[in-house]
Amino acid sequence: METLGLLISGFSVALQPNNLLFALIGGIIGTVVGILPGIGPVAGTALLLPIAFKMDPTASIIMLTSIYYGTMYGGTLTSVLVNVPGEAASAITCIDGYEMAKRGRAGPALAVAAIGSFIGGLVSVAGLVLLAGPLTKLALLFGPPEFFSLMLVGLTLVIGLAGRSIALALISAVLGLLIAMVGIDPVVGAPRFTFGNINLMGGIDIVIVAMGLFGIGEILVALEGDQRIEIIRARIRDLVPTREDMRRSTGPVLRGTGIGFVLGLVPGVGAVVPTVISYITEKRLSKTPGEFGKGMIEGVAGPETANNAYANAALIPLFTLGIPGSPTVAIIMGAFMMKNIIPGPFLFQEHADVVWGVIASFVVGNLILLILNLPLIPLWVSLLRIPRAVLFTLILAFCVVGAYSTNGRLFDVGTMTVFGVVGYLFKKLDVPLAPLILTLILGPLMEQSLRQSLEISQGSFMVFMERPISAGLIILAVAIVALSTRSIVSNVRGQDSEL
Repeated sequence: METLGLLISGFSVALQPNNLLFALIGGIIGTVVGILPGIGPVAGTALLLPIAFKMDPTASIIMLTSIYYGTMYGGTLTSVLVNVPGEAASAITCIDGYEMAKRGRAGPALAVAAIGSFIGGLVSVAGLVLLAGPLTKLALLFGPPEFFSLMLVGLTLVIGLAGRSIALALISAVLGLLIAMVGIDPVVGAPRFTFGNINLMGGIDIVIVAMGLFGIGEILVALEGDQRIEIIRARIRDLVPTREDMRRSTGPVLRGTGIGFVLGLVPGVGAVVPTVISYITEKRLSKTPGEFGKGMIEGVAGPETANNAYANAALIPLFTLGIPGSPTVAIIMGAFMMKNIIPGPFLFQEHADVVWGVIASFVVGNLILLILNLPLIPLWVSLLRIPRAVLFTLILAFCVVGAYSTNGRLFDVGTMTVFGVVGYLFKKLDVPLAPLILTLILGPLMEQSLRQSLEISQGSFMVFMERPISAGLIILAVAIVALSTRSIVSNVRGQDSEL
């Protein structure tokens, strides 16, 4: 009952005109970001960080989270109508969604996807409300050694699942840690890695790094792609699914909700994995698996529901344990920290009005997106006709203005440009960006926990193995790395044997 009362108080915060407005703005921006290929949720949230920096904490987090799950809705439109996923998680929708569109059934595909996404998001919010209390109480048992070990587990999950090469993921993670260490040592108070440059005394701003890696970097990669887009038109009057469509979609929606929610609780999984698993599940359970890829509505309903269920569930580890499970969630964590709000077990005690207002806004935001998505399809699709040269020029200009406005320094614009080139090169070399951005966010927190732990033990690293919870987490981290390495080696050997 206490949790229900807190949620009701959260709705009183979320429904305030100011917060409602920013939920709407975030939903619109997220939909646009999801529609436009080559941008994605990470870049969308990163580009808006400078604006969020100047806003009220609750309103800024509501806007950024609305952008996050708004991109999941928007990506469906281009997947179905254009066969080009606006963001990676919607790629699997292209397989059957576009085939339905070619048969004149784009309307039911989009409607079922929107309804499934709404249900998946709503169930994930309910799960967040139910799990927030128990997970927070568990986390309150943690001291500095346990927090360090827990963040280590989160990083190993991300590194292990980030790509085909653990070595490349480790390089990315170490680079993020090095960037996080630039500035003033928090204990000794001496400058480190500043090389005598006064602009680096305060460290490298997460906003600058994120906008460079995911804003400029994504633009440079997108410019190499095919700029021609052929759009299939969808009429509003054709949006209503038939009773048979709804019957066939019910099971996939329910299963997609469960898959997305469970995988959202695991840091490092990524939004693509739940959609792929959902699609494979529906194909295996189908009586006509051979029809998948030819316009099966189950191949749209399941993955799209899993997509949005994952997006909302991925915020549970952030709110309760302080562990971001993806680059987008890491940027949202960065927004919390810019407001001097540290996600984790004390979040619900020290900033209850903010966190419950944000949680309640998920319900409001998903409802707004459901209303926005269907009637305004012709308007959203018209955005795809904007010339790419114009679109990317506007985004680049926004990045420059945002970088400069953060601290009022041209140095930050140059730093952002450097990280833009780094992001582009990482993409070309298949080096995952997720470990870099996660270690950049978690680095200071890990360092603080590590130093506090060593102070408790008078410099002995055995403190991490003497405490049961910490020891268990470290063993888990080692097991994750070992299993990930074994899986990659097995895949490489399998490919060699095929050759």
